[in-house]
Formats: sequence, C-alpha cells, structure tokens
Amino acid sequence: MKIVLLGYGKMGQLIEKFAQKRGHEVILVVDQHNRETLTAQDIQDADVAIDFSVPSGALENISLCFEASVPLVVGTTGWYDHLDEVKDICLETDQSLLYGSNFSIGVNIFFHINKMLAKAIQPYHQYDVQVEEIHHVHKLDAPSGTAITIAEGILNNSDIKQQWVNELVDDGDGIIPKPNELLIESLRIEEVPGTHTVLYSSEVDQIEFKHIAHNREGFALGAVIAAEWLQGKKGFYQVTEMFDFNK
Repeated sequence: MKIVLLGYGKMGQLIEKFAQKRGHEVILVVDQHNRETLTAQDIQDADVAIDFSVPSGALENISLCFEASVPLVVGTTGWYDHLDEVKDICLETDQSLLYGSNFSIGVNIFFHINKMLAKAIQPYHQYDVQVEEIHHVHKLDAPSGTAITIAEGILNNSDIKQQWVNELVDDGDGIIPKPNELLIESLRIEEVPGTHTVLYSSEVDQIEFKHIAHNREGFALGAVIAAEWLQGKKGFYQVTEMFDFNK
C-alpha cells in the first residue's frame, strides 16, 4: 500500500516503522510544517491515509481525504461530537473511513471482555463501578478516548448507569457521582505506561479488570493492520469491526 501519514509525532513515527516492516510505502508525511498548504491533489495517489494528528485538525483531515477519495484510518479522538455528521457524509459520498479510540489488539480484547463483564454483573446491583485511566502528563485529552470507549461499553450493558462523568484527579475535593453516573478518574503522571482499570466494588469484595500498555507499539501495529483491513471496502467502520470474537 501507498500510505499518507497525517501527523508525525511519536505515534506517526512508529506507524511508519511498522508499515515499512510489513512491506508498505509511506509516500507522504504531513505535520505542522506542511499541513496548511496540503491539498487533495497532494494525497490522491495514496491507497490509504492514517491520521494520528490532533483533535483540532481531525475534521479537516477527514474532509480532505473524502475530497481526494482516499480511504482513511482515524486514530485521533476528540472529534466524536461530529460522528453522525461524518458518517452521513461518508456513506452519501461512497467513501471509506475506519475510526477507533485504540487500535491495540490487546485493548480491543479488553473492550470485548469489558462488555461481557458489565452484562454479567448487571443483575447484581450491590456492585458499583468506576473507571480509572492513567497516562503521562503530555496527554492532551481527559478522559482518554480509550476510557470513554470502556465507559460506553459499561453504559450499554447497565440498567443503572446512564452517563459518565470525568474527574481529572488533583488536590481538590473530587467528584461524588450520582447513582446513575459512571465516574472516570483521569490521572496524569510523569512517564507512566497507559493504564485503564475497571473497578466493581461491593461491601464484601472487589473485582478489578486492568489493561497496561508497556509501550505504543501495539497501537501503531494495530493502525497498520486496520489500514490493511480497510482496503477494498466502502463504508463507515469502527475498529471493533476488525475483530470477530464470536467465532
């Protein structure tokens, strides 16, 4: 495949490494130095674009790829308020887009089991649940897109929790969630591995379900695999559709 990388931070550089290892060619790297002058014509020879840029630029990058009719994998989060709008445009114009908060194979297994766990515990109302996510201090968004996906997996399988609320942990008094609210605690600590934990607590015991990312390589490899999966497809996809855990 001929790949355009939209965003060339640590993730973009790792994606380039894995793409080349798997026999693909990165024909263009887009960063802050050339983004403003980029046109659809500049990317139209690509087989796929992979976006790991910044939330403020995601919608513009999506529009550019649609204009060039280039399939797009979007790993950037923070634009999901426009998800329905982008989906409609994608389907109406016969484009190809795959998005996700996390492309790691391990995390997507975690997402699947998280839903199963929420469904299994749902009848037992003595258990309260919360989500905790820990990232390095340079992470721009809180909660993380991965934490939101985890929370949505719980909400969709709960008859009590109806919405999530976020607390960026500091020295304040903290949030006391209502019974129908799912708390996501966000911690930002110097140079720590990304960690997501689901905690179910009752008066008699606690269930802890955790994923720890040792590095970014799993995310980068997953993004390249997603680009390979998207080839030849038209439509609007979530990363979870790459995985069939019901076989």
